[in-house]
Amino acid sequence: MYQVHCLNKISKVGLAHLTDQYECNDNFDAADAVLVRSAAMHDMEMKENLLAIARAGAGVNNIPLEKCAEKGIVVFNTPGANANAVKELVIAGMLLASRDIIGGIEWVKENKAEETIAKMVEKEKSKFAGCELLGKKLGVIGLGAIGAKIANTAVSLGMEVYGYDPYISVEAAWSLSREVQHIKNVEKIYTDCDYITIHVPALDNTKGMINQDTIALMKDGVVVLNFSRDVLVNDAAMAEALKSGKVKRYVTDFPNPASANMEHVIAIPHLGASTEEAEDNCAVMAVNQVMDYLENGNIKNSVNFPACDMGVCSKAGRIAIHHRNVPNMLAKFTGACSAENINISDMINKSMGEYSYTLMDIDSPATEAFVKVISEIPEVLKVRIVK
Repeated sequence: MYQVHCLNKISKVGLAHLTDQYECNDNFDAADAVLVRSAAMHDMEMKENLLAIARAGAGVNNIPLEKCAEKGIVVFNTPGANANAVKELVIAGMLLASRDIIGGIEWVKENKAEETIAKMVEKEKSKFAGCELLGKKLGVIGLGAIGAKIANTAVSLGMEVYGYDPYISVEAAWSLSREVQHIKNVEKIYTDCDYITIHVPALDNTKGMINQDTIALMKDGVVVLNFSRDVLVNDAAMAEALKSGKVKRYVTDFPNPASANMEHVIAIPHLGASTEEAEDNCAVMAVNQVMDYLENGNIKNSVNFPACDMGVCSKAGRIAIHHRNVPNMLAKFTGACSAENINISDMINKSMGEYSYTLMDIDSPATEAFVKVISEIPEVLKVRIVK
């Protein structure tokens, strides 16, 4: 029976998908698989029996990816499972930034004891007037699951939408409305758009991408929305832009000591994926991916090993091998099979960066002795009998 440990509270809807082959327990060290949301794992010791970690969400900065890869531990995330929840909050952020709804609500709270508040409203409401989204230009940087949904929704609201993503997937491209203008130079978004929303991962080349230079290219009175990571925006540059009026509003789902104290900031306490539906969707996807990996060796939505799918094994045995992405590895695997008189009926090998993954279906049951032979091949990280 597979042992599953939850480092955070995981949706019961997701856990209900575990079959009777699985048991949830409180012992991290005994786990074959770990389900996690926000718990920090960088300082945790990973035992040899740990095979998979599934993040019920998209970001994996709380998980030591390379450390896991070196131990042959597959790390999954759940891209797209919370996309609709984030999309809805981004649209709400645009509306809050366009019309001073928050200021208006606060005014009502401050004056709720006034008997003449109904008359006062008519005199004061002009202070909170704003503009409509209809006809405005929206730039979406990053057209993944979330960015594509935002772009399509903005089109339905009557906005003129520009999308930038040099690495857009075929699936994302197909999902985009034909009215979204896919541009090749991100500077066009900076110079032309009234609203700019960023949906890219926090990488070395994206951290601080909204900075003094890129802000200088933007239209006066632009609204910038950040529902990805706070490090994508240079705080000092944003503070100056807000003070000068270059940026009308900065809407962020990642308040920090700097942004939380800036004027004209709408800071939301990381609520993007905080809906019951999103938590259920993420948990279901995470559980299903872990089960398919443990039972069949298939990998989908891993962030440290390549995608690989051989379906359900119909042969006598299946071996899963995690190894470094170096030449001649397949020859060593097939040579080991030949030396043990084992016939390979099917095999697939995939690579991602420095790491590779090989699945082999064989015509005789896999044995621990054969696993030992494969394990002793240099550059092999982990070997597992799947069947």
